[in-house]
Amino acid sequence: MGTDEDQMLSLVYASTATQPFNDEDLTALLATSRENNARAHLTGMLIYRDGRFLQVLEGPEAAVRGLMDTLTTDPRHTGIRVMFEEPIRERQFADWTMGFERADTGSAPDVDGYRDTFDDLDRDDPTATMRALQELARWFRRRATRS
Repeated sequence: MGTDEDQMLSLVYASTATQPFNDEDLTALLATSRENNARAHLTGMLIYRDGRFLQVLEGPEAAVRGLMDTLTTDPRHTGIRVMFEEPIRERQFADWTMGFERADTGSAPDVDGYRDTFDDLDRDDPTATMRALQELARWFRRRATRS
């Protein structure tokens, strides 16, 4: 049986930016996040769309929860809502300290099942939320492997 330190966690949260992020802002955020995540053994993905963030974090439970504590006091976003969390044995985004996709309205829907909104993620329906998050993760991985 593993120790608490061995327990891995996957957590998904959504938030709203307190001000718009331009490409330069996002580049700086990603550089810092990737460096910090590598140090904390965290992986995941971040999607930015029309002033909203959706992020998957995965790694040692203590590190994920510690980052969430930090994020809740970050003035760059508000309305942080944990949408899903579960213990995991294997990472979905093991190769990315922070995969990223900017998915503004008007982005070309070039992948089957493309989601053009995050609106359904605001509902208090765990089944719909889980299905939407799984679709977003598949979409993200497929886009990332095309390059």
